[in-house]
Amino acid sequence: MGCAILAGGKIYSGFNIENASYSLSICAERTAAVSAILDGSRDFKELALSADGENFIVPCGACLQFLAEFSKNLDIVLVNGRGDKKNTTLKELFPVPFEL
Repeated sequence: MGCAILAGGKIYSGFNIENASYSLSICAERTAAVSAILDGSRDFKELALSADGENFIVPCGACLQFLAEFSKNLDIVLVNGRGDKKNTTLKELFPVPFEL
């Protein structure tokens, strides 16, 4: 699974980092987001997420919450293994994020 985030006019990429203990794995979305944050970009504009297979893969709940804390109006492009694309938004996938 791979991810790219557009933030601050730059593209930041990420990929899943798997671990034998699943709870210690890090999703592609968060690795891309952390790369952007480390570079000083916190206003995410667009995210592209791709994976092998026929189905579109959407971010997990942890990633949706993480992304919501940096961009309420994030456009998301999902790409499957055949190259088909589906446009959505963070708001559509996660309408009620946790807020302090």
